[in-house]
Parts: sequence; C-alpha cells; structure tokens
Amino acid sequence: MKSSSKAVIALSILAASVNQAWAQKTLTIPLDKPDKQQPLNVKTEVETYKGLKSLRVVDAAPPDATDGIQLVVLSDTNFSDGTIEVELTGAPKENAKNTAARGFVGLAFRFDDTTKDAPRYECFYIRPTNGRVDDQVRRNHATQYISHPDFPWFKLRQDFPGKYESYADMVPGEWTKLKIVVHGDEARLYIQDSPQPALVVTDLKHGQSQGKIALWVGTETIAHFANLRVTQ
Repeated sequence: MKSSSKAVIALSILAASVNQAWAQKTLTIPLDKPDKQQPLNVKTEVETYKGLKSLRVVDAAPPDATDGIQLVVLSDTNFSDGTIEVELTGAPKENAKNTAARGFVGLAFRFDDTTKDAPRYECFYIRPTNGRVDDQVRRNHATQYISHPDFPWFKLRQDFPGKYESYADMVPGEWTKLKIVVHGDEARLYIQDSPQPALVVTDLKHGQSQGKIALWVGTETIAHFANLRVTQ
C-alpha cells in the first residue's frame, strides 16, 4: 500500500509539472503575415532592418488625430496574464513637423474594440530620443504607461507626476528589447536584459481583463518590430 501511495504521489507531481510546463509554453507570434494583422492608421511593410527580419510600422494618422490610435492589432492573439517580449526600434520620421516627435514605440495588450466608444487597451511605450538627451527631465520621461482611452500620458503626468514614467537607456533607431510581465492588475516593464524593471504599475486601469496584443506607435514615428514572443 505504501509503495502504491508513493507511486500515486509521484505521478501526481509529474502530471502537475507537465501541466505547468504546458501552461507556460512560449509562442512566437509571426509578424510577416498581413492576413493576421489589422493596421489602424499606420502603414506596414516587412523588411530586414539592422540584421533582423522585422515589420516596419509608420504613423499614417491624420494630422489632427488624437493620440493612441496608431496600432497593428494581432488578430490571433488573446492575452490576459503572462509575459510579452519583443525587440523594437523607434525614431522620428525624417523632416518630422511635430517638434515633440520622440520615436514613440511600444506594445499594447488586453486590446478590446468591442466597446461602443474608443478601443480599450493597456500600453507600455518608450521615447527613444529621450534616452541620452542632456535634459534630465526628458530622460525621466523615457518610458511610459498609458491606459486608452481614459488615461492618456498627459492626464497621468498631470495627476500623478513621475508615477507612470521613468528613465531607461535607449537610442533612437537602434534595437531595444522590451519585456512586459502582467499579472492581474499589475504589470512590470523591463528594458534590454535588465533583471530589474524600469517601470512598475500596480493599478492597471482596466483591471483584470483580456484582449488582443497590438504593436503601438506614436506621432510621426518610424518603428520596427521583431521576435515577438508570448508566454501565458
């Protein structure tokens, strides 16, 4: 009986380990399949950029458009909790008319466009031109969390100065690794291979929701995305 009990326990532990490994399986999301993408106010093109096969994404929104509507929604994704990793670049367009162009680029998650009003999503993005500028205030705004549509960057900066943005080293037009770890209403943003998060958010504005993943760009930005991986 003792041997039988030990065998049952051993099998249970093995089954739990297998289930955990399966639950944590990492999937690579292809970025070269236009039929699996929904571009919104952007132009996209597959190209090799600085050694990596990537999806080039360029802001194409009207000049008077509001922020937060330039995305590539990845149709086959459905994300709630887990980890999203990507390599990306961001730089202002040549001859950008907007002096505030920073090469804004990032990832949106839990994207939901089934609501009557504007799409809802959470997002972390970076401002690459702020990474090594001499102005320390701009450096402090290198990373950003927003929650569309009710909590844009300017509202969060005004109401909670310094809470939803931070400094991280980055260079415009160069590959930067982003990792976003999400659990419930908490999320952490990691830059490059740092073991410590650059930005911690403990109160995601849409709570514990789920939705698609989207590539995100901002005003007058040329961006590239590569090696997108998701672990749930």
